[in-house]
Amino acid sequence: MKVYINEITGIADAITSMFMSKRTWSRELETEIRRVCDRVLDRHGRLREDGACTQEERAAFDNWLNNLLKWGWKHTTMLRFIDISVTVEGLHRAGQDDWDAHAKRFNNRIIRSSTRLANFDYEMSEWYEGKILPTDKALAILGITTPETLEVDGETYVRGVNGYIKEEFRDNADVKRGLYMLSIPSNFIFKIDLTEWGHVYKERNGNSPANPEVRLCCESIADQLAEFHKQFDRELFLKIRN
Repeated sequence: MKVYINEITGIADAITSMFMSKRTWSRELETEIRRVCDRVLDRHGRLREDGACTQEERAAFDNWLNNLLKWGWKHTTMLRFIDISVTVEGLHRAGQDDWDAHAKRFNNRIIRSSTRLANFDYEMSEWYEGKILPTDKALAILGITTPETLEVDGETYVRGVNGYIKEEFRDNADVKRGLYMLSIPSNFIFKIDLTEWGHVYKERNGNSPANPEVRLCCESIADQLAEFHKQFDRELFLKIRN
């Protein structure tokens, strides 16, 4: 399994939101916030390391971000302006289903590999490799061959992945996927705001009772968020009210 944070967006919006409630906002201040963010952050929302910004600009950004998080963990609407885009490659399908349980937290912004629109073979996620053997593979190891077709109650079934399919449905995607195992690897992309991420982290982190590969996925996201901005740490995720 591989996990990629593609980008973090909306930080300038979130910082601007801090100045609205007490009417300390001005268009000039907002323009300066956006200018500094454009200088300090690259197009993916990561801190730039190419010397493009001044020390003063970096200090201003750090001060704004620290203040945002100081208040945002309990005034959570501010953190909803920050969106995180993540792509996951190869989480097993059962773990994908667990992750899908949070679709409301993603505002339904999640698309995954379809078992209806794509074909799977005897693939499995890395976490399952070496832990399980599909029956077909076990029989092959034992030198036991299985027939290409079976006759059952006068009907012909043809061999598929992990079993047999009634001949008339051999190319029917909805029928074929009935034989797929939950260990097959699934790819997906999703977006989540920082407030909702706090909830998902609480439910799926390394100390939770979640599936082991799901916990690995969750902690990988947490690691990479801290690489973008050190203030986006586990203490913050656990503290966010959600």
